[in-house]
Amino acid sequence: MANVILRRGSAIALAALCPVMLIGCEALSLTAFGVGASAGVSHTLTGVTYRTFTMPKARVKSATMAALNKMGIKVISSSRVDGSEVIKAAATDRDIEVELEPLTPNTTRMRTVARNGLFFDSATSTEIILQTERILNNT
Repeated sequence: MANVILRRGSAIALAALCPVMLIGCEALSLTAFGVGASAGVSHTLTGVTYRTFTMPKARVKSATMAALNKMGIKVISSSRVDGSEVIKAAATDRDIEVELEPLTPNTTRMRTVARNGLFFDSATSTEIILQTERILNNT
């Protein structure tokens, strides 16, 4: 009899603790769903956002520069690193890096990172990719 009461009490305690222990996961899953739901944009927990375009690197770079300009983000530099193009830019309290990596002559992978000091701004990274995509679709 005491064993049944102990099991029942343990089950009730576990059932009461589960929602408390998982409450942080809900916010993470909702954020991941919202960002991941953006058309084909991959997002990592480190704040890096990826998108692969079926376009040559030159067209993606041109659209990226137009998107940054449209968003009022100042381009600081553009350089080649190991076959990729790295664009460094800045906005208010944000350091932004966009890497364009040609996978094939007609396929380019875009990686964006927006940092605010020690923190990452994945919303800005995602918006840069979405604006680039809009410009590519309108040309």
